[in-house]
Amino acid sequence: MHRVVVTGVGVISALGKNTAGFWESLVAGTSAIREIKSVDVSQIRFKNAAEIRNYVPEEHLEPKDIPFMDRFAQFAVISAREAIADAGVEWTPDLRENTAVITGSCLGGRGTEETGYWELFHNNKNRVHPLTIPLSMSNAGASHICMQFGIEGPAYTISTACASSAHAIGQAFWMVRSGAAPMAIAGGSEAPFFLGGLKAWEALRVISKDTCRPFSAERSGMVLGEGAAMLVLEPLETALARGARPLVEIVGFGMSADAGHITQPVATGPSRAMNLALRDARLAPEQIGYINAHGTATEANDRIETAAIRSTFGKHAEKLAVSSTKSMHGHALGAAGALEAVASIRSLERGILPPTANFLTADPACDLDIIPNQARKASVEACLSNSFAFGGLNAVLAFKAIP
Repeated sequence: MHRVVVTGVGVISALGKNTAGFWESLVAGTSAIREIKSVDVSQIRFKNAAEIRNYVPEEHLEPKDIPFMDRFAQFAVISAREAIADAGVEWTPDLRENTAVITGSCLGGRGTEETGYWELFHNNKNRVHPLTIPLSMSNAGASHICMQFGIEGPAYTISTACASSAHAIGQAFWMVRSGAAPMAIAGGSEAPFFLGGLKAWEALRVISKDTCRPFSAERSGMVLGEGAAMLVLEPLETALARGARPLVEIVGFGMSADAGHITQPVATGPSRAMNLALRDARLAPEQIGYINAHGTATEANDRIETAAIRSTFGKHAEKLAVSSTKSMHGHALGAAGALEAVASIRSLERGILPPTANFLTADPACDLDIIPNQARKASVEACLSNSFAFGGLNAVLAFKAIP
């Protein structure tokens, strides 16, 4: 069994088109939630989301590749490219042949599908774009990463709603730890801004009409976001041998199913996932100093997550710092866990914990130290990153600082 470290990260999000911009905005407590511009929202009750503004594909990708890639797949490649450069990977034939690429996406390229359906059902066309299937398939992100870098190892995509990329990173971690892959690129990507998708979220009545206020008494629902984040994982000994700088150690992964309701969470499933992550990491609860919460700002999620954290950590919950970065980058669905993993990694690395932005008034049902509105300097030994999905599917990642 190998010790596994993260040697590179890459991000494109509403907070910034690279990791530096993303982290700078998180530390500043800047919210990227603004009025939606990419879609006509006159027919939709909510108007705000965390969009990547002024995104020009040609600034990031070769013009010949763009027609073959939906927006979500473009984000996957852009973030993977930054992560690989950050890790200083030098490709050899053997490494290309065996590296794993595991991505998560909730929706894949459904925006492309909607464009085709619009032509069929609204404009009465009798055919759709010939590349509709390869553009819309959820594994397109993983496939294009492989093609961009000539990676021929195991590659696949996980779709477990809002836990997708956390599951992807956890599976990649286990593969590298066991020796099944000498390196892995793992994370997730999402591009959920298209009319049909927004109307579907509207119908669920879980979207806030103003902004995202996790754990606040005034919270009124989640706010959608988009983007991607990717991590490069490799054995500690390999990273040190090639002169790479490990950012953090990934030490545990836990997952569970509520086996309850398709949309209503319960505390037992998330608590079990956190306990399993701690057990997998061989960490005592007291070694955890920070949790990057799932923190969607829905009434039920924040209350239930608070109960799950208290159930898992007991008295130590009083000493835990907890924050939800969704208050700034929005809920990026299948990419959320990866974005929050990067936030967790940077927190351990830099000794700064990002805040829960937009916070107004404490809710007695969410009685944790949720780092309201301003980042906090803190040296933390280890942290958890929580991802809980519709369908009652839970994934928790454990990271440990490298002295």
